[in-house]
Amino acid sequence: MSIEKFGDKVSFIWSVADLLRGPYKPAQYGQVMLPLTVLRRLDCVLADTRQAVQDLLPRLEGVPEGARELRLNRITGHQFHNTSRFDFKALLGEPNQLAENLSFYIDSFSTQAKQFLEHFGIKEQLQNLAHHNRLYMVLAKFGEIDLHPDTVPNIEMGYIFEDLIRRFNEQANEQAGDHFTPREVIKLMVNLLLTPDMADLARPGVIKTLFDPACGTGGMLSVADEYVRTLNPQAHLTLFGQEVNPSSYAICGSDLLIKGQNIQNIVMGDSFTQDGHPDQKFHYLLANPPFGVDWKVQQDRLVAEHKTRGHAGRFGAGLPRVNDGSFLFLQHMLSKRHQLAEGGSRIGIVFNGSPLFTGDAGSGESNIRRWIIENDWLEAIVALPDQLFYNTGISTYVWIVSNRKSIERRGKVQLIDATAMSRKMRRSLGNKRNEITDEQIAEITRLYGEFRAGDRVRIFGNDDFGYRKVTVDRPLRLNFEVTPERIARLWDQKAFRDLGAARVAKGRKRKPAGAELLEDVSAQLPALQPPSAMVGGLELSADGSPHEPSAEQASVLATLRALPPDRYMDRAAFERVLTDAAKLASNTLPAPLRKVILAALGERDEAAAICRATDGSPEPDPELRDTENVPLTEDVDTYFAREVTPHVPDAWINRAVVDEQDGGVGKVGYEINFNRYFYRYVPPRPLEEIEAEMKVLEREIIGLLREVAG
Repeated sequence: MSIEKFGDKVSFIWSVADLLRGPYKPAQYGQVMLPLTVLRRLDCVLADTRQAVQDLLPRLEGVPEGARELRLNRITGHQFHNTSRFDFKALLGEPNQLAENLSFYIDSFSTQAKQFLEHFGIKEQLQNLAHHNRLYMVLAKFGEIDLHPDTVPNIEMGYIFEDLIRRFNEQANEQAGDHFTPREVIKLMVNLLLTPDMADLARPGVIKTLFDPACGTGGMLSVADEYVRTLNPQAHLTLFGQEVNPSSYAICGSDLLIKGQNIQNIVMGDSFTQDGHPDQKFHYLLANPPFGVDWKVQQDRLVAEHKTRGHAGRFGAGLPRVNDGSFLFLQHMLSKRHQLAEGGSRIGIVFNGSPLFTGDAGSGESNIRRWIIENDWLEAIVALPDQLFYNTGISTYVWIVSNRKSIERRGKVQLIDATAMSRKMRRSLGNKRNEITDEQIAEITRLYGEFRAGDRVRIFGNDDFGYRKVTVDRPLRLNFEVTPERIARLWDQKAFRDLGAARVAKGRKRKPAGAELLEDVSAQLPALQPPSAMVGGLELSADGSPHEPSAEQASVLATLRALPPDRYMDRAAFERVLTDAAKLASNTLPAPLRKVILAALGERDEAAAICRATDGSPEPDPELRDTENVPLTEDVDTYFAREVTPHVPDAWINRAVVDEQDGGVGKVGYEINFNRYFYRYVPPRPLEEIEAEMKVLEREIIGLLREVAG
């Protein structure tokens, strides 16, 4: 079919939209025209065998449904059939019963063809057309177009259908990105995925498989199939897919049905929880999963699979945060690869920026990146221009993942900056304002294939993306002083509040045991008597105590107030003084109580002596604890001596924090900071230039003000 005839067919079908104005908005036209295009194509395909099917039906009475369908499909020579006596001509010949007969006609299709039509919601649309007196006119219009295979072969019918899908998705561009990937993005992904295998794909009669676990309307599958057929008409690419959205599933399945593919390979369902191809492996895998998809609904099942099956399941490397399931799709795809001994597989997937760097060392995302990179599967990442997709203007990245890298790529990852390789569209479609031209696709593919560092290309070793997150501690330094403010902090400590609390009667106003001693000590420290205050919901007296401490609390307070009002710069020295005072007062201070006293009376002080454990080692200060990300390519101690010690000489590496997988110090993480690798310093403009520009603007403003005033 010539380009002119191809365009005529599309334009004719598109002209049916004139009959839909009123009952439908432009964004809804596809809900009618796509299923009717499929219905008309099936009607034309079955025209030559319709009578043979009718002749066979009486002999198939009592035959099981599955065997019956196989026999009828064999008669039609396709994967579908229709058992009714109707075709479009017969349906239009009975206009008074058109709606009823059309419903019967649809129900008479074989199971899977009927399933696709039902997921379009075709019966509801036909009822709506009948309600608005448009059904006969629309069906008659479709009856005028000849979509018989002799006129329109499968591959050309596929082009027609794809073009209609594109047009309708552009009409509904605010939702299009959910189910539709721009064709130029798919072409680029297919090029990157298949170009290294051109020699293999050119072999006569070669058979390969391709799977898309989030296939949407099937654009990835169709473009890949077109690529292979163009390269080698004798090649056969068997297409597989899965889609959770009913209408997208119907479009994809119908497209492949039209092209003669095995429609049983397209499965409806959630790829995370209902693996539609559980035992199959594929040579190629492509996907554009929804960006930032939430998987809270599937969380329980996926967590269970992760914990119980580990790497025997799909998600052994880890689980990402629940608000972004991008890495779940990639892990699912990785589980569908052929082993290297079986020829291996190649994967192309488009992500937003989050999978590059989201997640600290030890997180699910970081562990997934680590698993992929350390196994040497990540081959290349291409940064695409922004504003390429219909429903988002954010930057996107194509990942190429393979378990059969070429020799020169082993142990390396190629990054390509294609962010400037696009052109502005004449008319924006939602958030899509840019497009990649065929020439730019060819240039990006060339950069990828050459595998040579340059302005737009960086090549790194796998370890360059890894780091050890090392915990850095500094010593605890405290001074100690007995003041009403610090004593008041004791009441924030549960161990002190509970001390003898059961023996204090609620609301009693008598003097507690030990109050006389408290008054005596307080009289000797007049300078430490602030006004009453509220601390922890308790009213404090002038000496910082509640009005009714228990006998035990009063005893401790009396011991503390008997201490000299000095500031101690060494915890060990203060503890000795405290111990002596407690002995003098015949007061025992159990370890838990001693701990809360030190916590209340101590304050951080850089000039104080280091607090040490019983073995003499410095005690770390939790508030000063920090971390350093040490590149895997560098020795931790060498890095520490160069980057940390000169600035904080008393710091040390906390070697108790080790990586679970390799046992080394710190936790290993991986991230790909794309912007840093391609950062180009742009010096600020000279001050003279800025000043000259400001003067020009000042003159313009003055001129405008004069015009307004005059």
